[in-house]
Amino acid sequence: MEKITDYFGSMVFDDRIMKATLSDKVYRSLKRTIDKGTPLDISVANAVAAAMKEWAVEKGATHYTHWFQPMTGVTAEKHDSFISPAPDGRVIMEFSGKELVKGEPDASSFPSGGLRATFEARGYTAWDPTSYAFIKDGTLYIPTAFCSYTGEALDKKVPLLRSMEALNKQAIRILKLFGNDKVKSVKTSVGPEQEYFLVDREMWKKRKDLIMTGRTLFGAMPPKGQEMDDHYFGSIKPRVAEYMADLDKELWKLGILAKTKHNEVAPAQHELAPIYDTTNIAADHNQLTMEVMQKVAIRHGLVCLLHEKPFAGVNGSGKHNNWSISTDQGENLLSPGETPAENAQFLLFLAAVIKAVDDYQDLLRLSVATAGNDHRLGANEAPPAVISIFLGDELTAVLDAIEKDKPYGGTKKEKMQLGVDVLPKFSKDSTDRNRTSPFAFTGNKFEFRMLGSSNSISCANIHLNAAVAEELKQFADKLEGAKDFNKALHDLIRKTIKEHKRIIFNGNGYDDAWIKEAEKRGLMNLKTTADAMPKICDKKNVDMLTSHGVFTEAEIFSRCDIMLENYIKTVNIEATTMIDMARKEIIPAVSKFAADTASAVAVKKSISKAACKYEISLVSELSELIDEMDAATTKLEKVVADFKKQDVIIKASEFVRDTMIPAMDKLRSAADKAETVTAESYWPFPAYDKLLFGV
Repeated sequence: MEKITDYFGSMVFDDRIMKATLSDKVYRSLKRTIDKGTPLDISVANAVAAAMKEWAVEKGATHYTHWFQPMTGVTAEKHDSFISPAPDGRVIMEFSGKELVKGEPDASSFPSGGLRATFEARGYTAWDPTSYAFIKDGTLYIPTAFCSYTGEALDKKVPLLRSMEALNKQAIRILKLFGNDKVKSVKTSVGPEQEYFLVDREMWKKRKDLIMTGRTLFGAMPPKGQEMDDHYFGSIKPRVAEYMADLDKELWKLGILAKTKHNEVAPAQHELAPIYDTTNIAADHNQLTMEVMQKVAIRHGLVCLLHEKPFAGVNGSGKHNNWSISTDQGENLLSPGETPAENAQFLLFLAAVIKAVDDYQDLLRLSVATAGNDHRLGANEAPPAVISIFLGDELTAVLDAIEKDKPYGGTKKEKMQLGVDVLPKFSKDSTDRNRTSPFAFTGNKFEFRMLGSSNSISCANIHLNAAVAEELKQFADKLEGAKDFNKALHDLIRKTIKEHKRIIFNGNGYDDAWIKEAEKRGLMNLKTTADAMPKICDKKNVDMLTSHGVFTEAEIFSRCDIMLENYIKTVNIEATTMIDMARKEIIPAVSKFAADTASAVAVKKSISKAACKYEISLVSELSELIDEMDAATTKLEKVVADFKKQDVIIKASEFVRDTMIPAMDKLRSAADKAETVTAESYWPFPAYDKLLFGV
């Protein structure tokens, strides 16, 4: 029997392979580039390329590709073969250092938000040596960054790497204040939990909405949904278990640390969770995971749905971003520690995160804003659109004691004069979990629960890293010149808690009373993408992001345009798909059922004196619903026509939010009601009961 340890990472050009295939000199030079960011010499690149090519060819690879993450939300790749012509008319397999470190894809056909015109086609991909190359489907994949000819970032990786460096720089400043001079680098790490739905592929083929949009635009709830809570952590069905086993194996071959799998709350919903990794690698792995999930599903006659809300009336799918900060010495900076210095250091980093989340609520909210996630956030399965932090009772009590300068009433009744007295060590599980909190402390990390299941984790981590870097910078600026460090530290943390405690909420985020309370506290409630995305252009956000070099001003404004364009195009595709389904499938099907029922009435009355009250009433109801659907479809057609006249992106997004989506809701309401009274044999596509319980 094949062991996991035999094939784990077998398709990855990882450190083990590099040690075995590179000379000691080349290996050490490459490691300096990976670990310290030193420039890569072309001779080293050539040696690495040659070894990488030989390894890949032995594994059956014939092509290579620079694999990157443009602003489409999915990955991109252009495949080139290793072949070069030989003098005798045959071919040789070649791959140079130049081909490894730089590629040249078309930059005009990817979203640029105005950074590039259509006629300005040149762009570059640059090798990210910190993320291992891998083989998939006979091609060597080289993780890369993507930028324009003029140097603007056109992808999600470049800003992510910049944000990681910004946080690294400021965190090291803070650590030096505590006498920690050994630390050379500080990195954030992420473990993204991935939720998804599985449906039968043959049923999927019959649903135009699933094919075109990834979600059901019509569908009445079946007699049973998730009311019995029997799917969550329930026994995994054989077909799903086979899929999960196959998925694990494919991910493990690619070095992806898939760890946990289980049924989620809704029928047909499941979850996969990996072990933590450095943030940019975790982002690469999550993009790869989503792709592999969908490909493996096809082998099993299934379709993997990654939309945030594929079915109305049951839970949607999120992606929980478990985020922490660690040093190259192995210290988790969000772990409370056991000594006075560590306690004070932990509380300072904690204060920085609290302040960052409060100061940049809008950035965190817009980092997860998509048309799909708008359906999920605020529903009774996901955090509300209002950002808040859950700390738990014990840690909240510690901060309360600091703010009031009173003894902490826990296991050690000592005054919290930071850097002198001991913060009582509490266990990771000293408090309950809060599944309703958007941003929850879970012992030694924060769980950012607002991401949608199809989101790239890069966006959220870019803004989170940058915001925390800014607060650490402000703290370092104040503390580096302090005459009495301990007093300045104590006063700074106390002041931060007092000014930003409004963001801390340990209660039920699903409760409507919290939304009202949040408004009283002055917290933002950015309900939709149209509300949230323009906030990235606010002066405070532009100033912060540009000051740390995470984005240029042009890159910020371009991303606002790109994300709003994605929002309006997504909803417009959904609207036109609804019109198509209503006109060509639903209304004709209901009309035929009504006509057949009316014909049956005529036949019955011709041979008997039966009243036919049921049939007559049904025909009347169906006729009214047909008229209602026709009117709603006509209205939506007009809305779509009016949408095409919108030529200002922000106005167009507001039109979609205020006019198009309500018109879509009205059509759906009429169609879903018609479904409940139309004979199943007439309904033109699989209903919810077949989709949710058909695997």
